[in-house]
Amino acid sequence: MTKDELCALYRGYIDCLNRQDWPSLGQFVHKDASHNGRSIGLSGYRAMLEKDFDDIPDLYFSIDMLAADPPVIASRLGFHCTPRATFLGLPVNGGKVSFAENVFYSFRDGKIWQVLSIIDKAAIEGQLSGMSDTGE
Repeated sequence: MTKDELCALYRGYIDCLNRQDWPSLGQFVHKDASHNGRSIGLSGYRAMLEKDFDDIPDLYFSIDMLAADPPVIASRLGFHCTPRATFLGLPVNGGKVSFAENVFYSFRDGKIWQVLSIIDKAAIEGQLSGMSDTGE
């Protein structure tokens, strides 16, 4: 797969997430997918995403940066959303937060097979600190 093909596939995956088109997720995610070293398969991956959207109703994935070196994609995703309760153990409780996620995806058989992800929790902590300082 070329860089352009891999990037187009990834953009299709992100579109699938934003539409919450769970029946189509298998077009993008391998049946043996893993997330941060934990084997969860396609069904576990779908359950993880469904929970994310339940916890954060206005969740929207925005690609801020994208680099491809087949079979790997590196992406920085930006989020501006309103988690309902706690998020990453932080008491967001309906407050609007912005943060980034840095993710590496390894592909196998034309599908996402391994995902390594780090969310910028410190950015959220800083915003929550600012919210409490201003009484928001």
